[in-house]
Amino acid sequence: MHELSVVASLVETIEELVRENKAKAVTGIWIKVGPLSGVVPELLESAFDMYRKGTVVEKARLSIEKPPLRALCRACRRETERADYSPACPVCGSTDLEITGGTDLLLERVELETDEPA
Repeated sequence: MHELSVVASLVETIEELVRENKAKAVTGIWIKVGPLSGVVPELLESAFDMYRKGTVVEKARLSIEKPPLRALCRACRRETERADYSPACPVCGSTDLEITGGTDLLLERVELETDEPA
């Protein structure tokens, strides 16, 4: 399960943010996990729950957004969203597709608790 190494890297990044901002706690984490990111959101969530104990994210709420897979057909120039990867355009049937979304693995936002006023 490589999701555990993804979580370890995520926590390292967040620990750096905590140091830079002299934060007391991390209260929320928002990430995007696309269907072609190579990460399974449910396994990522489980890995996060296992890894979080004793870290700066121990009490943080994890929110995972799952953006859709998007592809642009180079033949008909239509961009479509799809539930799964299909090698053909649903509009014209061409297999000349460019993936335009859904490969994301992105830390979008971290909510920190500090002594400083917002």
